[in-house]
Amino acid sequence: MQRTDLSPKEALATGMMLAVHARARPDHAAVVSPHGDRTLGELNARANQLARALRASGLAAGDAVALVCANRPEFIETFYACSRAGLRLTPINWHLGGDEIAYIVENCEAKALIADARFTEPVHDAVAHLNGSAPVRLATAGAIAGFDDYDACLAEEEPDDLSDPVVGTQMLYTSGTTGRPKGVHRTRTGTRALGEVGKRVVHKPGADLNLCTGPLYHAAPLAFSMSIPLLYGVGVVLMDGWDAAEALRLIERHRVSHTHMVPTMFHRMLALPEEERAACDLSSLRVVLHGAAPCPVDVKRALIEWLGPVVFEYYAATEGWGAFITPEEWLAHPGSVGVPDPGQVQVRAEDGTPVEPGEIGLLYLKAPDDETRFQYFKDGGKTEGAYDAAGQYFTLGDMGYLDEDGYLYLADRSADVIISGGVNIYPAEVDAVLLTHPAVADACCVGIPNDEWGGEVRAIVQLKDGVAPDDALAAELVEHCRVHLAHYKCPRAVEFAESLPRLDSGKIQRRKLRDRYWQGRGKRI
Repeated sequence: MQRTDLSPKEALATGMMLAVHARARPDHAAVVSPHGDRTLGELNARANQLARALRASGLAAGDAVALVCANRPEFIETFYACSRAGLRLTPINWHLGGDEIAYIVENCEAKALIADARFTEPVHDAVAHLNGSAPVRLATAGAIAGFDDYDACLAEEEPDDLSDPVVGTQMLYTSGTTGRPKGVHRTRTGTRALGEVGKRVVHKPGADLNLCTGPLYHAAPLAFSMSIPLLYGVGVVLMDGWDAAEALRLIERHRVSHTHMVPTMFHRMLALPEEERAACDLSSLRVVLHGAAPCPVDVKRALIEWLGPVVFEYYAATEGWGAFITPEEWLAHPGSVGVPDPGQVQVRAEDGTPVEPGEIGLLYLKAPDDETRFQYFKDGGKTEGAYDAAGQYFTLGDMGYLDEDGYLYLADRSADVIISGGVNIYPAEVDAVLLTHPAVADACCVGIPNDEWGGEVRAIVQLKDGVAPDDALAAELVEHCRVHLAHYKCPRAVEFAESLPRLDSGKIQRRKLRDRYWQGRGKRI
């Protein structure tokens, strides 16, 4: 059934690499999940069936498919169907409301919408906002009014490999910290990050398994916990929502070798009782990959002391590639994200001129000069604003510096920098110190108005279960910061919150906390 005459090189060029692995090891695990499992042969066959079903519904190469789906096998089937039918896939954050989902479906020009019945309410709301977009609609994991049944549509199609595969692409949307989210569009999907990580983080087909801890609609889990492993024929264990203790149990149960996490996950695992951590055999782990958000030095060091030198870090985003660091390098250069390739990263002052080693500036990444170069879909202004005048480098708004040895260190987002008395304060640095206090579960510092200094640091803290907030603890947390940081960097006051707004990528949404302090003011410092 899973016959193909494609060579691996041809398979890569046509989105059919999964078919090569399915031919070699059809019964090997491809997907393990609470919502069903798939072997490589089954996954490949169902991807072929869906590709044919979409074509039979009128979709052609270059058309777009929108997907609202939890971490379940059908998400991965859709990914591979689009990758071999020449379609552009846009996974959508299922936390969004109906109008937000509708905006993305229309903006990406979707001809088809595939939805998980688990999200019937926001999907129904989204459909009510659509003006004829996505006329092809399939529902999986249950029924949605007005949608055809996903499994029934697949059952009508042949499972054999496509005779005319065409490589597809993906267009993911930014998190939209300001204004509407934007699609990161390329004529051909960029593979730099996949290649850079893939050659450094070895996968062993037939032996390894990768634990996917985050939602597949996000760029990092999609790339590093699904695309790369299955590119090498390595299966994926899907989590349906993050839970620190469950992650450890899954690693032990399935002898997981690789996983991708974010720093908040590290902090939650380290916060588990010692006896609970020690009860799980994690010796199968060879790679714990992380990126997306700065990781406090003390948190990462504690993780390495617990798991061993298996913690690898990258600096990259949906838009492009930055750097990579091994655990051994990191222990020698704590806090660094690695040495970028020559010319890959530049650090510039506000006027665009290069800064000296050790001086914090705006980070610019080298832009590719081929069809993998990105643009923000239908937003020439935002695209132009991301690139420098020469169009050779782009910025994501991250701040950082290169040391004398060429190691890159992240400071914060330019939009999050607090200016007090004309001095820049990087709130992520203060967050990291607060997280070392035994009472703190999560922390976020923001700049609030100060008539004399322009801005001052305010800490919003989520306490661990069982810890009661009071004035004495607030004062203790301020003093804790003053022991470890220059006093001008420390919060002047601490507020307590039941939870803090974080994206699934682990990035804190400071704007949501900061905005309430600046309402009615025309200028924000």
